[in-house]
Amino acid sequence: MFPSDPSSPDSRSTGDWTFRQPPVGPVVEPRRSSPILSVAVAIVTVFAGAALFMSGFLVGERAASQPGTPATDADLFEPFWDTYRAIDTQYAGGDVDHQALIRGAIRGMVEALEDPYSTYLTPEEYQAGLQDLSGQFEGIGAEIGTLNPLTGETSDCSTLGPDCVLVIVSPLAGSPAEKAGLEPGDIVLAVDGSGLDGLTIDGARDRVRGKKGTEVVLTIRRVGGEPFDVGVVRDVIVQREVIEEDLADGTIGYIRVTGFSDNAAEQFHDALAADLEADRSRVILDLRGNPGGYVTAARRIASEFIGSGPIFWEEFAGGRQTATDASSGGIATGEAIELVVLIDRGSASASEIVAGALQDRDRATLVGDTTFGKGTVQQWIELPDTGALKLTIARWLTPDKNWINGVGIVPDVPVETPADLAPDEDPALDRAIEILTDAA
Repeated sequence: MFPSDPSSPDSRSTGDWTFRQPPVGPVVEPRRSSPILSVAVAIVTVFAGAALFMSGFLVGERAASQPGTPATDADLFEPFWDTYRAIDTQYAGGDVDHQALIRGAIRGMVEALEDPYSTYLTPEEYQAGLQDLSGQFEGIGAEIGTLNPLTGETSDCSTLGPDCVLVIVSPLAGSPAEKAGLEPGDIVLAVDGSGLDGLTIDGARDRVRGKKGTEVVLTIRRVGGEPFDVGVVRDVIVQREVIEEDLADGTIGYIRVTGFSDNAAEQFHDALAADLEADRSRVILDLRGNPGGYVTAARRIASEFIGSGPIFWEEFAGGRQTATDASSGGIATGEAIELVVLIDRGSASASEIVAGALQDRDRATLVGDTTFGKGTVQQWIELPDTGALKLTIARWLTPDKNWINGVGIVPDVPVETPADLAPDEDPALDRAIEILTDAA
């Protein structure tokens, strides 16, 4: 919560809080902060419920220290307390909602960072976000990002405008967004006829979210075309995270992962085990359109193919770096198991952790398009009776310590997907099969 008024110390603390199920999170070493309960997860970013914009990892952590304004910052905070007391004792425009004042102060501090991945959530927004993490949510089911339309590059902008537009990174599989025909790269110009310039990312998201059965109309501009409207009926989004089949007359295993919950890691393990039991030593891992999830799940999936050593690094404030190594028990770490990973612009966050680890460790051939480029870590900090803070607390780096933020991971074998691709055509998958067949 906001540093306590020195004249009114606050000694409250929270009880244990446990959350399991959905997208990402490496556990980091406990750090000291205010008396809060910190929970961090890498979250799937969707237009749904209180969908969270490109969150990073969730880290379960209990931290404690003395609340209040640090003595060294007493002079710095004096204007704040002068303002607070003036409003409290002199404001004549009506009753003062003290909770609203504190929430507004917190929101203002976070917005002053100008970081699109850090945000303040009210208690209602926070609870809605937790519902999103359960794997079921109400919305249209599309991962979003921001783009500079002047350069065509991923942007870390915080306010939408001429040089910062909202873009569909990827519709979730089977979602209303996908069924309505939204595509990766679609720029969202307006929602229900209202433009988005001047809004924050969360503000734009809030216009899109809504209850099951209601319709939202998005004004879309696709590359090379004129703006057009797309009506999308919101629904409860239930994501199937692991899809498996065999290809090339049963000689190649194909596993598509659409998210990174703990369940996804278990399902992936079972699918991979089934391939190995069927003597399929050539595997295609499809991460296209996968916006991320729990980092713990990403680590487990990468560790199926990497027996030891770093999966990724985290770099914290001050430059301290720590490595997250492969977990034991991988069933496909031998070089006899050949792997191709499919990626595209919709592969983000935890997907990039897996792809980056497999590429840097020479464990797979990456095929497709350059990934989204999400290289920061967010931590959720629960604020008692006030909501939650989602704060960027680290960068994550590939095993070779490359930071892919805003750049993405470049495939070993680039494959361009034509805009007029027929439904039964998949040049990237065809190239993956060709690579594995030629290597046999």
